[in-house]
Amino acid sequence: MNRKIFTATAALMLSSQLVFAAEHTVQMKNVGADGTMVFEPAVLNVAVGDTVHFEPTDMAHNAESVNNLIPEGSAGWKGAMNQKVSFTVDKEGVYVYKCTPHTIMGMVGVVVAGSPTNLEEIKTQSASLSATFVMNKDRLTNYLNQVK
Repeated sequence: MNRKIFTATAALMLSSQLVFAAEHTVQMKNVGADGTMVFEPAVLNVAVGDTVHFEPTDMAHNAESVNNLIPEGSAGWKGAMNQKVSFTVDKEGVYVYKCTPHTIMGMVGVVVAGSPTNLEEIKTQSASLSATFVMNKDRLTNYLNQVK
């Protein structure tokens, strides 16, 4: 009898996590609310366990996490050009991502999972990425300043 109760409880706990996981979509665009070469929404708040889908609304884009700008121990993601890529958020904190061919144009975005526990570290380390931008130089800083 105890084994049946344990099994039922475990199944209920697992299914309840699946019920509460949400799905979010980020579009990769040539032109959007924040100007040229943008992700929309640019700053996205999610919960650990949620899935984020990056969709190429316009061609010649991808979405890829920036290795030193994600929570420690996170798997991150790397999408192929012109392809949808999905990432299930595996750690709490701030994730910075980019469109590889348009990074120089400041095509970056931010996902915040739960509490932004690594925000100060990300702000410090993001300066080297922002220094590579030839346009939209303050975009990443502005996005990170929106994180609370």
